[in-house]
Amino acid sequence: MSNPIRKLLGQTAIYGLSSIVGRLLNYLLVPLYTQVFAHPSHYGVVSELYAWVAFLIVFLSFGMETAFFRFLQESDDKEKVFLNGFLTVIGVNLIFFVSLLFFNQQIADLMLFSEHNEYIILLGAIVCIDAITTLPLAKLRADERALRFASIQFTSIGVNIALNLFLMLYLFDPLRPEEGVLFILFANLIASLVKPLMLYKDFLTIRLKFDFILAKKMLWYAFPLVIAGFAGIINETLDRILIKHVIFDASDPTSLMTAETQVGIYSACYKLAMLVTILLQAYRYAAEPFFFAQMKYEEKNKVYIKVMNFFVGMVCLVFLLVSLNIDIFKHFIRNEAYWDGLPVVPILLIANVFLGIYYNQSIWYKLSGKTKFGAYIALGGATLTIVINLLFIPVYGFYASAWATLIVYGFQMVVSYFLGQRYYPIKYNLKKFFLYFGLAVGIFIFTRWVAIPDPYIRLGIHNLLILVYVLVVYTLEKATFKISA
Repeated sequence: MSNPIRKLLGQTAIYGLSSIVGRLLNYLLVPLYTQVFAHPSHYGVVSELYAWVAFLIVFLSFGMETAFFRFLQESDDKEKVFLNGFLTVIGVNLIFFVSLLFFNQQIADLMLFSEHNEYIILLGAIVCIDAITTLPLAKLRADERALRFASIQFTSIGVNIALNLFLMLYLFDPLRPEEGVLFILFANLIASLVKPLMLYKDFLTIRLKFDFILAKKMLWYAFPLVIAGFAGIINETLDRILIKHVIFDASDPTSLMTAETQVGIYSACYKLAMLVTILLQAYRYAAEPFFFAQMKYEEKNKVYIKVMNFFVGMVCLVFLLVSLNIDIFKHFIRNEAYWDGLPVVPILLIANVFLGIYYNQSIWYKLSGKTKFGAYIALGGATLTIVINLLFIPVYGFYASAWATLIVYGFQMVVSYFLGQRYYPIKYNLKKFFLYFGLAVGIFIFTRWVAIPDPYIRLGIHNLLILVYVLVVYTLEKATFKISA
């Protein structure tokens, strides 16, 4: 048997072309937005709207992506599994969008966008299109058509970037910031439409042949994942929504701009911490079908352990690269008005390291079918997120949100580990985890204790320490790629 970890890395590299490179290209829009939106409050509006997108995508895709991968392993009729999941997602989205057309003004009022209900309609159209295309894209992944998947994602991203550059640089009037928000949403809508156009064959071959028994099984399997995903998005993005709504005071007309300014600063700096998440996104595209495919092999747990060791080493490396080179990365945010939030970047980077480890661990409840535990863990994290943010945002502003993120992801990682050891034991190498994580954090703390005034010497020493870390990980992990599982 060929080395499965090599195969996973190969698939991750291809998906990374559309995910890592694609997301990095999208990240080029952050300097654009922070430059054209002179005041952080305007970027705060955009950030909040896209926080809502994250919520809706989880709900509207309804966990069918993971259910599709799971039931694909048990069925001889793969087309039937795909069709049931696809029709379910289409039905959910039709109901949602029709409801949105009737109640968009009421929703806009609740979101404090009373004068811009058009934001709500455009946002709804974007998330419905994206949710409906999740199953055809998942089918490409299951068929290991990574290049086709990458081409679709790249085309959509390219259209989005091109339209943003044209609209924001040539047509946008800085005196009308709401116009810029509409341009961004419009560009995203056109880019989202690219995906169903390129996947038109899946839509043309839809047959209204629905297996209710199979659909019920898929829904039963997916429902806890929806709860877990929804709660997970609370942990990932609710802070941007809560910052605005907690700081806003209806009796103070200026408080809305103050609140949106805090959201804008926090969101721009959060983008720097999300470089870990970009790596995680590409990894997850390849890892989920890969892990399910390993179910039939006797020594599957050895593969999971090796993957975890390498993964922890890599995400801790990203933490060091960004946090020790923050003097370089901060220029990614073109407007110094946003730099007040830079101290939260290392906190959020560590939080995202914990999140990545948790995602890697979460395979235990997906493989064992005990998806309810994913929901329990995420709901516990969501409760913590809400409580910490509500209690401390009024005192500490967005710093409270950063620490809440770290605490919650750490909580989820630890709880998932102990539950996994009870219900689906995988004997992860904890010594390597503490070595890699401890070394990375130790290097970071050391650089904060030792003050080096000269910026060039400081960067040189910081990157020399990063090289030391890389050599340690490489020395301990190089055997992983020589030994077949």
